[in-house]
Amino acid sequence: MNIFHSEKLFPMIKKQVYLETYGCQMNVADSEVVLSIMSDTGFGITHDAASADVIFVNTCSVRDNAEQRVRQRISMLKNYKRENPGVLIGVLGCMAERLRTELIDKGNVVDLVVGPDEYRRLPELVESAFSGQRGIAVKLSRVENYDDIMPLRTEGINAWISVMRGCDKFCTFCVVPFTRGRERSRSLKSVVEEVKRLSERGFKEITLLGQNVNSYQDGEFDFADLITRVSVVDRSIRVRFMTPHPQDMSDALIQTIAGNENICKNIHLPVQSGSNRILQLMNRTYSIEHYLGLVEKIRNAIPGVTLSTDIIAGFPTESEDDHQQTLDVIHNVGYDGAFMFKYSPRENTKSWEMGDDIPDEVKVQRLNEIIDLQQTISLRRNQAHIGTTLEILVERESAKSNDEWMGRSDTNKVTVFPKENARVGEIVRAKIHNCNSATLFGTLVSEPEAMSEYRLAVNS
Repeated sequence: MNIFHSEKLFPMIKKQVYLETYGCQMNVADSEVVLSIMSDTGFGITHDAASADVIFVNTCSVRDNAEQRVRQRISMLKNYKRENPGVLIGVLGCMAERLRTELIDKGNVVDLVVGPDEYRRLPELVESAFSGQRGIAVKLSRVENYDDIMPLRTEGINAWISVMRGCDKFCTFCVVPFTRGRERSRSLKSVVEEVKRLSERGFKEITLLGQNVNSYQDGEFDFADLITRVSVVDRSIRVRFMTPHPQDMSDALIQTIAGNENICKNIHLPVQSGSNRILQLMNRTYSIEHYLGLVEKIRNAIPGVTLSTDIIAGFPTESEDDHQQTLDVIHNVGYDGAFMFKYSPRENTKSWEMGDDIPDEVKVQRLNEIIDLQQTISLRRNQAHIGTTLEILVERESAKSNDEWMGRSDTNKVTVFPKENARVGEIVRAKIHNCNSATLFGTLVSEPEAMSEYRLAVNS
């Protein structure tokens, strides 16, 4: 329960909060928790930074590029201070925990630095900051999961639901255990109750989130139990999840996905590297043989499933042979999509101590080879849908045309089609007539058509 009351903290004047979010979907979910806490204590929410009394930036530290973007944005916020010296600027999330004192001391821009386990304290910290006391609150918790807080959501189609926080895997390249702490799960009951409320509000798709979501555990209940209970709340709601770890992808979870029509048939399964030597250095706790066996098991159990992955190019000591093994895995698995990055060393991680010995130009070359191969495979897999009819959840206008909708299939295929009589939130049938490596293009069909058989060519 939130313990602060607006009439005590901010009598008479309702101050406005503006929040920018960087990074992963977990940060989006965290931002909704922050807005709920601030709204419940009497703040208004604004989408205009210039009119805000408090500006929050929810940050990401997973990769150096994301961190540099946030640094640039924080530097730009001094303009709001110049226009309105009374505005408070707070840095939240992973960067807040990692950089702490530097953010407060550098440039006299930031007033508050608050880590991801300290959001309940934001109202009191803001009150103190308005009185002239700048603050840092970055203590990590073994128990905080914001189980009792209903996130503040204003959009009524897709919802991100955080079901667990932190990570115990300690991959050697990853800062998450240091910025978000150890694993702890919400109660199954609270997650199911949140889904019920979303159903009542008309949400059409939910995504269960965790840094390692399939290690969820609430007493005797594991992630397969949770997603089963969630899926039966409202069979018209699509259910997704991310991000699982290959080590914890159980047979029970695979069968649960296969046996429930509204659990989407798309699995993001990070491989990171195709080399067992590199996987061992990364502390990924599985071999590439185990991973490929898991892929085979998933495809046998879930016909038509799509797979995506994460890949890091240029991890310390990666040889050309290690890189070629990664290309081989990409080719053999035939992913529908991938998030592909060059390695960036992060302080406090084990890989930081290994040294960043791969020249940047080599990282870029290897990353480009990975991207080129994956785009070729993605195009081939998308081409296999030409002539088929897919069920698409209409999400929003296309970014390139006001006359078209964008939506996704249950296998996460982004599809663009003319608006015609469709509306946001509807599931429509679109016949695919064209594609590129990222997007399918289709037209609505008014009469039910038999779904074309998925072409075997995608696995060739």
